[in-house]
Amino acid sequence: MRGGCLFRLVMQYSCWTTFLVLVGVWSSEAQECGRPPLQSRIVGGFDASEGHWPWQVDIQTSQGHVCGGTLISVDWVLSAAHCFPNPSDTSAYIIYVGRLSLNGWNPYEMSRRITKVIVPYGYTDPQLGQDIALVQLSSSVTWSDHIQPICLPNSDMVFPPGTECTITGWGDIRDGVSLQGTGTLQQVQVPIIGQSDCQEMFQIGATEEVNIRYDMLCAGYQQGGKDSCQGDSGGPLVCQTSNGTWVQAGIVSFGLGCAVANRPGVYARVSSFSSFVTTNVRELQLYGGARQNWAGWAAIVTRTLFALTLAQLLR
Repeated sequence: MRGGCLFRLVMQYSCWTTFLVLVGVWSSEAQECGRPPLQSRIVGGFDASEGHWPWQVDIQTSQGHVCGGTLISVDWVLSAAHCFPNPSDTSAYIIYVGRLSLNGWNPYEMSRRITKVIVPYGYTDPQLGQDIALVQLSSSVTWSDHIQPICLPNSDMVFPPGTECTITGWGDIRDGVSLQGTGTLQQVQVPIIGQSDCQEMFQIGATEEVNIRYDMLCAGYQQGGKDSCQGDSGGPLVCQTSNGTWVQAGIVSFGLGCAVANRPGVYARVSSFSSFVTTNVRELQLYGGARQNWAGWAAIVTRTLFALTLAQLLR
Protein backbone atom coordinates (compact mmCIF):
# COMPACT_ATOMS: atom_id res chain seq x y z
CA MET A 1 0.00 0.00 0.00
CA ARG A 2 2.79 2.37 0.96
CA GLY A 3 4.58 1.42 -2.24
CA GLY A 4 1.48 2.48 -4.22
CA CYS A 5 1.36 5.83 -2.41
CA LEU A 6 5.06 6.32 -2.98
CA PHE A 7 4.60 5.58 -6.69
CA ARG A 8 1.81 8.16 -6.93
CA LEU A 9 3.94 10.73 -5.09
CA VAL A 10 6.85 10.10 -7.42
CA MET A 11 4.56 10.39 -10.42
CA GLN A 12 3.05 13.62 -9.05
CA TYR A 13 6.51 15.06 -8.43
CA SER A 14 7.62 14.02 -11.90
CA CYS A 15 4.55 15.57 -13.51
CA TRP A 16 4.91 18.84 -11.64
CA THR A 17 8.64 18.98 -12.39
CA THR A 18 7.88 18.42 -16.07
CA PHE A 19 5.15 21.05 -15.90
CA LEU A 20 7.43 23.66 -14.33
CA VAL A 21 10.17 22.94 -16.87
CA LEU A 22 7.70 23.26 -19.74
CA VAL A 23 6.34 26.55 -18.43
CA GLY A 24 9.91 27.84 -18.16
CA VAL A 25 10.69 26.80 -21.74
CA TRP A 26 7.44 28.23 -23.10
CA SER A 27 7.99 31.50 -21.28
CA SER A 28 11.50 31.80 -22.72
CA GLU A 29 10.12 31.16 -26.22
CA ALA A 30 7.81 34.12 -25.66
CA GLN A 31 10.76 36.35 -24.70
CA GLU A 32 9.55 39.93 -24.52
CA CYS A 33 10.99 41.84 -27.47
CA GLY A 34 12.05 45.46 -27.68
CA ARG A 35 12.73 45.90 -23.94
CA PRO A 36 16.48 46.24 -23.27
CA PRO A 37 17.06 45.50 -19.54
CA LEU A 38 20.08 47.79 -19.34
CA GLN A 39 18.76 50.73 -21.25
CA SER A 40 18.74 53.61 -18.79
CA ARG A 41 29.24 56.99 -35.39
CA ILE A 42 26.99 56.61 -37.84
CA VAL A 43 27.29 60.18 -39.29
CA GLY A 44 26.58 62.73 -36.56
CA GLY A 45 26.15 60.00 -33.96
CA PHE A 46 27.77 59.06 -30.66
CA ASP A 47 28.90 55.99 -28.73
CA ALA A 48 26.23 53.58 -27.53
CA SER A 49 26.31 52.27 -23.96
CA GLU A 50 26.89 48.65 -22.95
CA GLY A 51 23.68 46.64 -23.43
CA HIS A 52 21.72 49.64 -24.73
CA TRP A 53 20.83 47.96 -28.04
CA PRO A 54 20.91 44.22 -27.20
CA TRP A 55 19.40 43.11 -30.52
CA GLN A 56 22.21 44.60 -32.63
CA VAL A 57 24.41 42.03 -34.39
CA ASP A 58 27.71 42.34 -36.22
CA ILE A 59 27.98 40.38 -39.48
CA GLN A 60 31.57 39.61 -40.46
CA THR A 61 33.57 37.72 -43.07
CA SER A 62 37.32 37.13 -43.25
CA GLN A 63 37.53 40.74 -44.44
CA GLY A 64 36.04 41.99 -41.17
CA HIS A 65 32.77 43.82 -40.55
CA VAL A 66 30.46 43.90 -43.58
CA CYS A 67 26.93 44.55 -42.28
CA GLY A 68 24.67 44.89 -39.29
CA GLY A 69 21.51 43.07 -38.37
CA THR A 70 19.07 42.44 -35.54
CA LEU A 71 18.11 39.44 -33.44
CA ILE A 72 14.43 38.60 -33.89
CA SER A 73 14.45 35.18 -32.17
CA VAL A 74 16.96 32.76 -30.63
CA ASP A 75 17.66 31.32 -34.10
CA TRP A 76 17.07 34.16 -36.56
CA VAL A 77 18.60 37.50 -37.53
CA LEU A 78 17.06 40.18 -39.74
CA SER A 79 19.34 41.99 -42.20
CA ALA A 80 19.46 43.32 -45.77
CA ALA A 81 19.46 41.18 -48.91
CA HIS A 82 22.33 43.16 -50.44
CA CYS A 83 24.57 42.03 -47.55
CA PHE A 84 24.47 38.52 -49.05
CA PRO A 85 25.36 38.70 -52.77
CA ASN A 86 25.22 34.88 -52.94
CA PRO A 87 22.61 33.75 -50.37
CA SER A 88 23.31 30.07 -51.06
CA ASP A 89 26.93 30.42 -49.87
CA THR A 90 26.95 31.09 -46.12
CA SER A 91 30.36 29.62 -45.31
CA ALA A 92 32.23 32.93 -45.07
CA TYR A 93 29.99 34.61 -42.51
CA ILE A 94 30.16 34.86 -38.71
CA ILE A 95 27.47 36.54 -36.63
CA TYR A 96 28.41 38.24 -33.35
CA VAL A 97 25.71 39.03 -30.78
CA GLY A 98 26.07 40.90 -27.48
CA ARG A 99 28.90 42.96 -28.98
CA LEU A 100 29.64 46.64 -28.33
CA SER A 101 33.07 47.21 -29.92
CA LEU A 102 34.46 45.97 -33.22
CA ASN A 103 38.06 46.03 -31.99
CA GLY A 104 37.79 45.99 -28.21
CA TRP A 105 37.01 43.33 -25.61
CA ASN A 106 33.38 42.18 -25.58
CA PRO A 107 32.79 40.08 -22.43
CA TYR A 108 29.12 39.36 -23.21
CA GLU A 109 29.36 38.38 -26.87
CA MET A 110 28.54 35.08 -28.57
CA SER A 111 29.35 34.05 -32.13
CA ARG A 112 27.43 31.84 -34.51
CA ARG A 113 27.82 30.56 -38.04
CA ILE A 114 25.00 30.80 -40.58
CA THR A 115 23.06 27.83 -41.89
CA LYS A 116 20.63 29.59 -44.21
CA VAL A 117 19.90 33.00 -45.77
CA ILE A 118 16.45 33.69 -47.20
CA VAL A 119 15.80 36.69 -49.47
CA PRO A 120 12.57 37.53 -51.35
CA TYR A 121 12.14 35.86 -54.71
CA GLY A 122 13.16 38.25 -57.47
CA TYR A 123 15.40 40.51 -55.38
CA THR A 124 18.13 42.10 -57.53
CA ASP A 125 19.11 45.54 -56.23
CA PRO A 126 18.39 47.71 -53.15
CA GLN A 127 16.99 50.55 -55.28
CA LEU A 128 14.42 48.14 -56.72
CA GLY A 129 13.12 47.18 -53.28
CA GLN A 130 12.74 43.87 -51.40
CA ASP A 131 16.04 44.52 -49.59
CA ILE A 132 15.48 42.17 -46.67
CA ALA A 133 17.16 38.94 -45.55
CA LEU A 134 16.31 36.37 -42.91
CA VAL A 135 19.43 34.70 -41.53
CA GLN A 136 19.22 31.39 -39.66
CA LEU A 137 21.91 30.82 -37.06
CA SER A 138 23.83 27.55 -36.70
CA SER A 139 22.59 27.23 -33.11
CA SER A 140 20.36 29.17 -30.75
CA VAL A 141 21.66 32.11 -28.74
CA THR A 142 20.95 32.44 -25.02
CA TRP A 143 19.00 35.46 -23.83
CA SER A 144 20.78 37.73 -21.34
CA ASP A 145 20.80 41.39 -20.35
CA HIS A 146 23.06 42.02 -23.36
CA ILE A 147 21.34 39.72 -25.87
CA GLN A 148 17.66 40.40 -26.53
CA PRO A 149 15.29 40.41 -29.54
CA ILE A 150 13.80 43.45 -31.24
CA CYS A 151 10.07 43.60 -31.97
CA LEU A 152 8.96 43.53 -35.61
CA PRO A 153 5.79 45.42 -36.63
CA ASN A 154 2.70 43.82 -38.11
CA SER A 155 1.54 44.92 -41.55
CA ASP A 156 -0.78 47.70 -40.34
CA MET A 157 1.66 49.41 -37.97
CA VAL A 158 2.45 52.95 -39.14
CA PHE A 159 5.37 55.21 -38.23
CA PRO A 160 4.13 58.74 -39.08
CA PRO A 161 6.41 61.40 -40.58
CA GLY A 162 8.27 63.23 -37.86
CA THR A 163 8.52 60.20 -35.58
CA GLU A 164 11.94 60.26 -33.93
CA CYS A 165 13.72 56.93 -34.38
CA THR A 166 17.27 55.65 -33.85
CA ILE A 167 19.84 54.12 -36.21
CA THR A 168 22.64 51.97 -34.79
CA GLY A 169 25.69 50.50 -36.48
CA TRP A 170 29.45 50.22 -36.93
CA GLY A 171 29.57 51.85 -40.36
CA ASP A 172 31.59 54.79 -41.65
CA ILE A 173 31.46 58.01 -39.62
CA ARG A 174 31.80 60.05 -42.83
CA ASP A 175 31.64 59.09 -46.46
CA GLY A 176 34.80 56.99 -46.93
CA VAL A 177 35.98 57.38 -43.29
CA SER A 178 35.70 54.22 -41.20
CA LEU A 179 34.95 54.02 -37.48
CA GLN A 180 38.13 54.63 -35.48
CA GLY A 181 39.70 53.27 -32.27
CA THR A 182 37.94 50.40 -30.54
CA GLY A 183 35.02 50.86 -32.92
CA THR A 184 32.23 51.37 -30.41
CA LEU A 185 28.69 50.89 -31.72
CA GLN A 186 27.27 54.25 -32.87
CA GLN A 187 23.75 55.58 -32.49
CA VAL A 188 21.96 58.60 -33.93
CA GLN A 189 18.40 59.85 -33.78
CA VAL A 190 16.61 60.84 -36.99
CA PRO A 191 12.98 61.61 -37.89
CA ILE A 192 10.84 59.59 -40.31
CA ILE A 193 10.26 61.42 -43.61
CA GLY A 194 7.00 60.97 -45.53
CA GLN A 195 7.23 59.05 -48.78
CA SER A 196 6.18 61.92 -51.06
CA ASP A 197 8.49 64.40 -49.30
CA CYS A 198 11.37 61.94 -49.62
CA GLN A 199 10.68 61.47 -53.33
CA GLU A 200 10.71 65.24 -53.85
CA MET A 201 14.05 65.57 -52.05
CA PHE A 202 15.68 63.00 -54.31
CA GLN A 203 14.48 64.97 -57.35
CA ILE A 204 16.27 68.16 -56.26
CA GLY A 205 19.44 68.46 -58.34
CA ALA A 206 19.09 64.81 -59.37
CA THR A 207 21.84 63.24 -61.45
CA GLU A 208 20.27 59.77 -61.21
CA GLU A 209 16.71 58.60 -60.81
CA VAL A 210 15.65 57.22 -57.44
CA ASN A 211 12.12 55.91 -56.89
CA ILE A 212 10.93 55.56 -53.30
CA ARG A 213 8.82 52.42 -53.51
CA TYR A 214 5.99 51.18 -51.28
CA ASP A 215 8.35 48.85 -49.37
CA MET A 216 10.81 51.65 -48.55
CA LEU A 217 11.00 54.14 -45.71
CA CYS A 218 13.04 57.35 -45.47
CA ALA A 219 14.57 58.93 -42.38
CA GLY A 220 16.94 61.81 -41.78
CA TYR A 221 17.08 65.58 -42.24
CA GLN A 222 16.58 67.59 -45.40
CA GLN A 223 19.71 69.60 -44.57
CA GLY A 224 21.69 66.37 -43.99
CA GLY A 225 24.22 66.03 -41.20
CA LYS A 226 22.97 62.82 -39.58
CA ASP A 227 22.59 59.55 -41.44
CA SER A 228 23.53 55.91 -41.78
CA CYS A 229 26.54 55.16 -44.02
CA GLN A 230 28.54 52.34 -45.65
CA GLY A 231 28.87 49.46 -43.19
CA ASP A 232 25.57 50.21 -41.48
CA SER A 233 23.70 48.19 -44.13
CA GLY A 234 21.35 45.58 -42.73
CA GLY A 235 21.21 47.31 -39.36
CA PRO A 236 18.11 48.70 -37.71
CA LEU A 237 16.08 51.85 -37.67
CA VAL A 238 14.12 51.42 -34.42
CA CYS A 239 11.31 53.53 -32.96
CA GLN A 240 10.00 53.54 -29.40
CA THR A 241 6.24 53.17 -28.90
CA SER A 242 4.18 54.99 -26.28
CA ASN A 243 4.49 52.05 -23.87
CA GLY A 244 8.29 52.06 -24.10
CA THR A 245 8.71 49.10 -26.45
CA TRP A 246 11.23 49.41 -29.29
CA VAL A 247 10.01 48.27 -32.71
CA GLN A 248 12.10 47.98 -35.87
CA ALA A 249 10.62 50.21 -38.55
CA GLY A 250 13.38 49.87 -41.14
CA ILE A 251 16.49 48.05 -42.33
CA VAL A 252 19.41 50.19 -43.57
CA SER A 253 19.25 49.75 -47.35
CA PHE A 254 20.84 52.50 -49.48
CA GLY A 255 21.60 56.18 -49.90
CA LEU A 256 23.37 58.59 -52.22
CA GLY A 257 26.42 59.58 -50.22
CA CYS A 258 26.14 59.93 -46.42
CA ALA A 259 24.36 62.75 -44.59
CA VAL A 260 24.03 64.81 -47.80
CA ALA A 261 21.34 67.51 -48.03
CA ASN A 262 18.16 66.28 -49.78
CA ARG A 263 19.47 62.72 -49.77
CA PRO A 264 18.06 61.04 -46.64
CA GLY A 265 18.76 57.43 -45.83
CA VAL A 266 16.46 54.86 -47.42
CA TYR A 267 15.38 51.78 -45.45
CA ALA A 268 13.46 48.62 -46.22
CA ARG A 269 10.04 49.12 -44.61
CA VAL A 270 9.79 46.13 -42.25
CA SER A 271 5.98 46.21 -41.98
CA SER A 272 5.78 45.56 -45.75
CA PHE A 273 7.39 42.16 -45.23
CA SER A 274 5.21 40.76 -42.43
CA SER A 275 4.04 37.79 -44.51
CA PHE A 276 7.58 37.05 -45.71
CA VAL A 277 8.82 37.05 -42.12
CA THR A 278 6.05 34.95 -40.55
CA THR A 279 6.06 32.44 -43.41
CA ASN A 280 9.73 31.70 -42.83
CA VAL A 281 9.98 32.21 -39.06
CA ARG A 282 6.72 30.61 -37.97
CA GLU A 283 7.27 30.95 -34.24
CA LEU A 284 7.67 34.72 -34.46
CA GLN A 285 4.87 36.98 -33.22
CA LEU A 286 4.70 40.42 -34.81
CA TYR A 287 4.12 43.51 -32.71
CA GLY A 288 0.85 45.36 -32.91
CA GLY A 289 0.27 47.01 -29.55
CA ALA A 290 -1.66 45.04 -26.93
CA ARG A 291 -2.54 42.31 -29.41
CA GLN A 292 1.06 41.14 -29.57
CA ASN A 293 1.35 40.76 -25.81
CA TRP A 294 -2.02 39.02 -25.47
CA ALA A 295 -1.15 36.61 -28.28
CA GLY A 296 2.10 35.61 -26.61
CA TRP A 297 0.53 35.09 -23.19
CA ALA A 298 -2.49 33.31 -24.68
CA ALA A 299 -0.11 30.74 -26.16
CA ILE A 300 1.57 30.25 -22.77
CA VAL A 301 -1.77 29.90 -20.96
CA THR A 302 -3.03 27.36 -23.50
CA ARG A 303 0.11 25.27 -23.17
CA THR A 304 0.02 25.56 -19.37
CA LEU A 305 -3.57 24.29 -19.23
CA PHE A 306 -2.57 21.39 -21.45
CA ALA A 307 0.33 20.53 -19.12
CA LEU A 308 -1.96 20.67 -16.06
CA THR A 309 -4.46 18.38 -17.73
CA LEU A 310 -1.71 15.97 -18.66
CA ALA A 311 -0.39 16.02 -15.09
CA GLN A 312 -3.84 15.16 -13.74
CA LEU A 313 -4.28 12.28 -16.19
CA LEU A 314 -0.92 10.78 -15.18
CA ARG A 315 -1.67 10.90 -11.45
